Amino acid sequence: MSRHSRWRGRVLAVTAAGVTTGLLGTQAAAHEIRSDVHELRRDRWEIRQDGREIRGDRRELRGDTRLIRRDRRELREDRRVLRHAYRSGDAQAVRQARQELRGDRRDLRDDHHDRRQDRRELRHDRRDRRHDVRELRHDRRERRRDVADRHGR
Repeated sequence: MSRHSRWRGRVLAVTAAGVTTGLLGTQAAAHEIRSDVHELRRDRWEIRQDGREIRGDRRELRGDTRLIRRDRRELREDRRVLRHAYRSGDAQAVRQARQELRGDRRDLRDDHHDRRQDRRELRHDRRDRRHDVRELRHDRRERRRDVADRHGR
């Protein structure tokens, strides 16, 4: 009989430990769910912020493209002025036209450099946004699993 009561005592101890673990696990799951909700909010905020940055980068690209077009027009005009200066034979006019042409070429090169940099930033921001969207989807799936586990589904 004492053997039988020992077995019963062990079963009760294991059952009590299991119930305690289950109750503590439920609270941990509730905490995890709250944490997941905060993480989802932060992820959505990051995605909105990335969208703003992408729009800003696109705006900068459009502005740089406009500047490049303007610089190309100025280069055409400077070349025309230089041709006229050569035809006139005025050395001072030729020097001045060459100086203008050199400056406008420098401006065009700088604008191209800016546009390339803005493209890099846009590519980087798009990559960040894609990563944040993936992270949001992953967090949503995790939260659904945690809620389902908490409700015993």
